[in-house]
Amino acid sequence: MGIEIERKFLVVADDWKTLVKPVFMRQGYLSSQANRVVRVRIEDQTAMLTIKGKTEGIARGEWEYPIPVSDAQELLDGLCEQPLIEKNRYRIVIEDLVWEVDEFFGDNAGLVVAEVELNSVDQAFVKPAWCGEEVSHDHRYANANLFKHPFKLW
Repeated sequence: MGIEIERKFLVVADDWKTLVKPVFMRQGYLSSQANRVVRVRIEDQTAMLTIKGKTEGIARGEWEYPIPVSDAQELLDGLCEQPLIEKNRYRIVIEDLVWEVDEFFGDNAGLVVAEVELNSVDQAFVKPAWCGEEVSHDHRYANANLFKHPFKLW
């Protein structure tokens, strides 16, 4: 079993956009319960099926498997809860850590968050200047919640 340890922040500036090119992502949920999430995602020309367990603090179990893009497309269009999450993702390396900045579209337009995966819950890291308030413990910002309770309705 893999463990995902993640910190999430609101993005307060856009100078990070000049650092990398975005990748467009579509993702949907086969299950979006608090104790388990099953997600399908297409990113560029690859697709993944991801299963995540219950979050405890900033950590949770995570299992990820590649699937054919055609299968992912069928799942997104036919079986996943709607609406889908669509976003651009920017990956920025800072001091050996990869920051993932997500810029959302549709009902979540205007929301930009940055996440960093850590090796331990107490790992030290440098927070970039374009990161503002930490929202790691605010479940409204979880992608599995954003399709049910979109940012535009807050």
